[in-house]
Amino acid sequence: HDLAQVTVGAEPQSGQGIISIFRAQPRTLPLDLEELERHPLGSQAFMPLDGEPYLVVVAPTNPDDSPGLPLAFLAQPDQGVNLRRGVWHHPLLALGKSCRFLVVDRDGPGANLDVVRLKPGSHRIDPDLTGRLGPAPATPPHN
Repeated sequence: HDLAQVTVGAEPQSGQGIISIFRAQPRTLPLDLEELERHPLGSQAFMPLDGEPYLVVVAPTNPDDSPGLPLAFLAQPDQGVNLRRGVWHHPLLALGKSCRFLVVDRDGPGANLDVVRLKPGSHRIDPDLTGRLGPAPATPPHN
C-alpha cells in the first residue's frame, strides 16, 4: 500500500495519476546514450513485471537547467523506481530480452515532456556497469 507518491499538482487542471504497462525493448552493452528526458509536471514510477534486471539512468540538473553527468544503475528484477517530478532520465532500458513495466504516471494538460539530445558518443554504458558514464572511446576496442 502507498509504495510511490504520484505528484500531479494541487489544481484539477494539473492532471491525474494514471497506471499503464510499457514494454521496453532489449538493449545490448556497450550502449551509447542518445537522449535524456524529464517530466516537469509529474513524477513517474516503474515496476518490472517480468523478473528481469534492467538499467536506470538518471542525471542531476545543472544550474542552467540542462542535464548533468548521467549515472547508470543496475536495478534488480524486484526493484521499482520512483522518479520525482523533473528528474532527468533515460527511457526504460531492458537488458537481454523485452520486458514489461507497470508505470504510474501523470496525464493531462500541459507540456510534461522535455527531451535533450546528447552529443553522439558522449555518454556510453559499458558492460561492467561501473555507474558513472563517461565519453565513448575515440576508437572501438579490438577483440
